[in-house]
Amino acid sequence: MRILVVNVNTTKSITESIGEQAASVAAPGTEIVPLTPSFGAESVEGNYESYLAAIAVMEAVKAYPEPFDAIIQAGYGEHGREGLQELFDVPVVDITEAAATTAQFVGRTYSVVTSLDRTVPLIEDRLRAAGLSDRCASVRASGMAVLDLERDPQAAVDAIAEEAVRAVREDRAEAICLGCGGMAGLSERVVARTGVPVVDGVTAAVTIAESLVRLGLKTSKVRTYAPPRPKEMTNWPPS
Repeated sequence: MRILVVNVNTTKSITESIGEQAASVAAPGTEIVPLTPSFGAESVEGNYESYLAAIAVMEAVKAYPEPFDAIIQAGYGEHGREGLQELFDVPVVDITEAAATTAQFVGRTYSVVTSLDRTVPLIEDRLRAAGLSDRCASVRASGMAVLDLERDPQAAVDAIAEEAVRAVREDRAEAICLGCGGMAGLSERVVARTGVPVVDGVTAAVTIAESLVRLGLKTSKVRTYAPPRPKEMTNWPPS
């Protein structure tokens, strides 16, 4: 089984971290292939960058030359999952939805702790669109930019854990979702501070993708995710 794990930004060190985290839970026989888009922003923290990333991710997958069995979109609250589902019939798993779905198996309510406050509405919208918002106690911002997670890991852990503790105490969350692909690998340290289950979207997405492939399930092409109709594309891809 081969699973493509696509970073939404162009920072290769984040792609490598996401790939390592994905591989850490992959079953024997599952090959994890991390991909970095060829264009886009170094970090995705708003709508413009998110829409740009959606195109970049789709183009990165289209350009991959070998067969694959599933796709993971490794961006939290980002646009583009539906486009991937139109383009490909293999399972497509978004880490936002994977984390929230998994959290609901281990707690009645969950909270998401993300990076900057400006990303909170994107995550709320994605959860609402996926039908996962009813049991979401809160979406909290740690105040740490995506690239801060690499520049000052300890400060990032402290800020994320502090908001997670507040989510448990003030919002009555019973589980925490790490709301950024760049937070991969922080689960155990946040568990130690909060005492509740902490879900990393990357690892959750890997196990869900593997299950879908083993069940022989593919993306439905009857209606919503039918392939794009053939038509003339003006100046695309750009030269």
